[in-house]
Amino acid sequence: MSENNATASAENTPKDDARTETAYFAGGCFWGLERYFQNVDGVTDTTVGYAQSKTESPTYEQVCSGETDAAETVQVTFDPDRVTLRTLSLLFLEVIDPFSVDQQGEDRGRQYRTGMWYTDESQQAVYVAALEQLVDRQPQRPAVLVEPLRNFYPADRHQDYLINNPGGYCHVPIAAIANVRNRQKYVEKIWDLTLEQFAVTQLAATERPFVNEYDHEFEPGIYVDIVSGKPLFSSRDKFDSGCGWPAFSKPIDADSLTEHEDHRIPGRDRIEVRTADTQIHLGHVFTDGPADRGGLRYCMNSAALRFVPRSRMAEEGYADWIPTVDGE
Repeated sequence: MSENNATASAENTPKDDARTETAYFAGGCFWGLERYFQNVDGVTDTTVGYAQSKTESPTYEQVCSGETDAAETVQVTFDPDRVTLRTLSLLFLEVIDPFSVDQQGEDRGRQYRTGMWYTDESQQAVYVAALEQLVDRQPQRPAVLVEPLRNFYPADRHQDYLINNPGGYCHVPIAAIANVRNRQKYVEKIWDLTLEQFAVTQLAATERPFVNEYDHEFEPGIYVDIVSGKPLFSSRDKFDSGCGWPAFSKPIDADSLTEHEDHRIPGRDRIEVRTADTQIHLGHVFTDGPADRGGLRYCMNSAALRFVPRSRMAEEGYADWIPTVDGE
């Protein structure tokens, strides 16, 4: 890229005021990725376009031909007081396939490569740290490139495509677009979980029986969502089922949980239990619990919970739930 072309591309990039910052994400077809970021609280503007191009102001047809080596990219303008660059980076890595080379969904080609293009060293550090966390959790080689932004040219015909064409093709799941504002509240906490906690809550893994933290815990208190801290179960409803994991006869509030069919084990259909708010995996519910307690057994993973002893509930802000422990 010549100096003249680099200058021209910089002129095409909107200037941010002092209250906003700008980031550039390439994640396959820019239609869906733009719509995803538009739903993030704190994102003030988005522009789709072509980054890292060898050709000045390329057309869509030129990009598709492969001659420009441009990548479909979303320019994200955001208020850092409302959403951090780290949150945007983690949300990005969650909604793409970060291990796929030159392909996202059904779209194949060099223009669909994934990348986080940085404009200064502080952005580069955030992007590299996010990829390091990704590798810790999924030990594969990411295909996401981290490179300095060389240029960015808006793709005028494609702005707000899915807003204007809501039935258009999108490789980003519609559910992810709808849920991203809620997800952003917890994504940094989720990625800061231990590897076991992350595997259990995000990948529906199962911790080892009998040696987990709360299997033999029967002190009075409540068990809360490891991510949000929302109360889920009371010690008053905990019992020793002999299964090797914490077991409860009921939740504190049935509306705090959701149930889902789980057919992953051949010949053994189960009902998975997730939280309604953070949507983390907790475990499963069975119908072999104590009859005098309603007959249910909520078999939960310790790694998805945090125990707050009765003696600390008021101090930690859970005074309103003390009656659920005391039976008042």
